[in-house]
Amino acid sequence: MMEEEEFELAEDLEAILHLTPEVQLAIEQVFPSQDPLDRADFNVVEYINTLFPTEQSLANIDDIVNKIRLKIRRLDDNIRIVVRGQTNVGQDGRQALEEAQIAIQQLFGKIKDIKDKAEKSEQMVKEITRDIKQLDHAKRHLTTSITTLNHLHMLAGGVDSLEAMTRKRQYGEVANLLQGVVNVLEHFQKYMGIPQIRQLSERVKAAQSELGTQILADFEEAFPAQGSKRTGGPSNVLRDACLVANVLDPRIKQEIIKKFIRQHLSEYLVLFQENQDVAWLDKIDRRYAWIKRQLVDYEEKYGRMFPEEWCMTERITVEFCHITRVELAKVMRTRAKEIEVKLLLFAIQRTTNFEGLLAKRFTGCTLTDTPGQKKAESPLKPTNPFLEDESGEDLGGEKDDDLSKPKKPKAPDNPFHGIVSKCFEPHLYVYIESQDKNLGELIDRFVADFRAQGPPKAGTEEGGAVLPSCADLFVYYKKCMVQCSQLSTGEPMIALTTIFQKYLREYAWKILSGNLPKSNSNSVGLTITSLLKEKEGSETAKFTVDELCLICSILSTAEYCLATTQQLEEKLKEKVDKPLVERINLTGEMDTFSTVISNSIQLLVQDLDAACDPALTAMSKMPWQSVEHVGDQSPYVTSIIMHIKQNVPIIRDNLASTRKYFTQFCIKFTNSFIPKFINHLFRCKPISMVGAEQLLLDTHSLKTVLLDLPSIGSQVLRKAPASYTKIVVKGMTRAEMILKVVMAPHEPPVVFVDNYIKLLADGNPETFQKILDMKGLKRSEHSSMLELFRQRLPTPPSGADGGPSLSFSTPTPEQESSRIRRLEKLIKKRL
Repeated sequence: MMEEEEFELAEDLEAILHLTPEVQLAIEQVFPSQDPLDRADFNVVEYINTLFPTEQSLANIDDIVNKIRLKIRRLDDNIRIVVRGQTNVGQDGRQALEEAQIAIQQLFGKIKDIKDKAEKSEQMVKEITRDIKQLDHAKRHLTTSITTLNHLHMLAGGVDSLEAMTRKRQYGEVANLLQGVVNVLEHFQKYMGIPQIRQLSERVKAAQSELGTQILADFEEAFPAQGSKRTGGPSNVLRDACLVANVLDPRIKQEIIKKFIRQHLSEYLVLFQENQDVAWLDKIDRRYAWIKRQLVDYEEKYGRMFPEEWCMTERITVEFCHITRVELAKVMRTRAKEIEVKLLLFAIQRTTNFEGLLAKRFTGCTLTDTPGQKKAESPLKPTNPFLEDESGEDLGGEKDDDLSKPKKPKAPDNPFHGIVSKCFEPHLYVYIESQDKNLGELIDRFVADFRAQGPPKAGTEEGGAVLPSCADLFVYYKKCMVQCSQLSTGEPMIALTTIFQKYLREYAWKILSGNLPKSNSNSVGLTITSLLKEKEGSETAKFTVDELCLICSILSTAEYCLATTQQLEEKLKEKVDKPLVERINLTGEMDTFSTVISNSIQLLVQDLDAACDPALTAMSKMPWQSVEHVGDQSPYVTSIIMHIKQNVPIIRDNLASTRKYFTQFCIKFTNSFIPKFINHLFRCKPISMVGAEQLLLDTHSLKTVLLDLPSIGSQVLRKAPASYTKIVVKGMTRAEMILKVVMAPHEPPVVFVDNYIKLLADGNPETFQKILDMKGLKRSEHSSMLELFRQRLPTPPSGADGGPSLSFSTPTPEQESSRIRRLEKLIKKRL
């Protein structure tokens, strides 16, 4: 029973002394200790094993037990002292709480006393400052009253003086006085309920109305509306009247300006009536000369009469422009059939020059509709006429741009642009039709010149260069575009773009495509005897050297046209109004030039390809089974290399400015020649072992030539593009693998089939059948070999396309090259 009670007591103590990890961590921070007994995860067994690690250490067990008992005794003493010290803690805490409550009550009483004293102090301050506030209000009211009485005195006196001066027409004094009276009257807006104030306000309004009527009458008397004679003229009275009009209702000022300008331009309407001879476009200079004289006359006589901020000179000019635009539109509608292109351009030229002169003389501040600032054109590289500086260019003239000179900054936009010339826009169809006719004649002249001069000759500066007619066409395009953009940036620009598109296509068809040499598909067959007897250079290519130069020249011209057409489209979009930008699209014309480029490259490829066809045909007709020894490269290889060395340097030299298209030519020729060579290789049957070695040597020679094709015959050795090299290596390596399979013995059949699958990686039975034909196997052996071939084919992975081609690891080009070199050494040793 005692043991059970002790066990339960130990469990209770363990439950009581079980602390949370947070409390345990806090205890460790407050009372750090290295004693294992103080650890939360204390383990009795581990502790005993630490004290007695070995059996020999048990000899000291009595000493260790005595030390533990001593430690227990000290802990009991410490616990006893702490427990006794906590006996009076509760009583001391209650006493401290009572003392704190008493202190709080005392503090609350002191705060209440302070609050009462503060309220008493505030009441005392209010009583002291009450009289001071009354004095402040009285002072403010008195000051306001005095100021208002002064303003009233000034207003009353000013109104009396204003009425008197108005009757005497003393406008100089009235101008200053009226502004002051108006300013003073604004202070009495809140007092309009007072009858006297309202009466003064009505007198001011009446004086202003009388001044306006009186000033208008004075101007009417000085500048009568009827007739061109001016009975009055400028005077100091009218000058002062203008100063008064600045203070009056703005309608008075507008009426004065309107009547004066109408009277000033009345002579113009008479002199340039619609039925007068000087009203027609051929004498449009007289209109602008007249207004220039009138402005000089105005400055001399009336320049000081009107205030400078009225901008009367500019207002007269703007009204003149509006009248001129209306009158010219009326005259051109009446005599539309008499409008010719030269006459229209002459009138537009003079009008735009006049508008440019106005922009230099005036700011455009009086225009009601000021044109928005257009987006500045970004400078472009000077590769064609559309990228030259256009600032200051004349409508009818051409300019020679010096590319070495720095470009001038673009002039600011003209606010007067179109103020008169807008009237010509409905008649610009005459200009568009004229440009259509001129461009048609220009294309016909290009065709005639080309036929008369003939194609570019080889060895001359023109050989392979861009045709001069191309530059002439785009220079003319630039001139038309600049002219039209100065005339209008609306629908006429769209119509001109349509004309441009039409003749770009015609140029591509008539000048470029129309002059490409016609390819002849008939090829003359060669025999081995003829190949052996021919001398180097005795055989000519299908196209002559001049024809090759012509094709290269047309290709270069088409590339120039393609790039320049793109720049033309960008320039047109910059010139035209923003809502019409989407309607400008020259993609079709650029595609046309791209087609010309593609056709030119195809012609060059076909020419060289056709020149090599007879040699390949001769190769397939040679008796390869009867070849007894391996010699140098075969005659057909020599013939192919000769044609390549004849054509490629000419093409490369003539396409020096368009290097990328020469690379395309090389790639297309290789893509055409290598499959054709492999097809002719399959026709060489049967082939002996020696014949296969000779063909392998020939294939390697052709591969070397094709790898050097881009730089063949050139003094400057340039590395071929990686894309081209990859095509040659891939295609010719397949040809070499075919010959290696042919050279391999067909016994045992399993080894032969596995070797074929490894080298060619071609699962097509037809290809395997061709290899068997090249080896000269009997038909009876074919079926068993084909059956074995189908059995040995590896099974394609699930989901893969069941095509005839298989994917095998093939030797790298470097490995194949080393194998070919070893084969060459072997052949030389045998020779």
